Amino acid sequence: MIERIFVEEGIKKVRMDEYFRIELERAGYGGMDIKRTPMGTQITVKVEKPGMIIGKDGRRIKKLTDDVVRKQELDNPQIDVQPIGVPELNAQLMANRLAKLIERGWHFRRAGRSTLQRIMDRGALGCEIIMSGKLKGPRGRMEKMVSGYIKHCGSIADEIVDKGYSIAMKKAGVIGVRVWIVPPDSKMPDAFRMNVVNKEGEKEESKEEKEEKTESKE
Repeated sequence: MIERIFVEEGIKKVRMDEYFRIELERAGYGGMDIKRTPMGTQITVKVEKPGMIIGKDGRRIKKLTDDVVRKQELDNPQIDVQPIGVPELNAQLMANRLAKLIERGWHFRRAGRSTLQRIMDRGALGCEIIMSGKLKGPRGRMEKMVSGYIKHCGSIADEIVDKGYSIAMKKAGVIGVRVWIVPPDSKMPDAFRMNVVNKEGEKEESKEEKEEKTESKE
């Protein structure tokens, strides 16, 4: 019984994500979060252009809420729209953009490298892009591009890695696009700082410590 509830909740979340991905494509959909509250269901939608969702006098967001009630069968859903500060650091948004580039006819390697470069140029600590499907020829294959630091397993991977997935519809078949990003402000589990000791055995201040002291004085 409990397993069935978890499966049903997971299916609802996937369907809702697909619905928002289609309806909010022009607004720059970047993912969503769902939380159960005593008052109902809190849905946080991340978009690049929040004004396009809210609409005039809130009509658009009211329509979205009514559609969610009718199609997803949720109790008293409340949709909260959050703007995306840096679009290039949102994994879901960049996965959607990469899929659109492939659909428009860009070569998958060129589109992947361009997306990877844009993400790293905005200060990301790491990025991994995987494209799979009929990329070239009749047989399916996988193309992987990595730059910087990426964590794949453990609880730390869930905490610091932002994940996004999208699909590109081509005549030859469907191409899956997966984008993982480690944001600039992530705390690395294996990060370390070296202490420099002078001849007298005293610790010398590092460049980072001097900068921190200067900032605190200001």
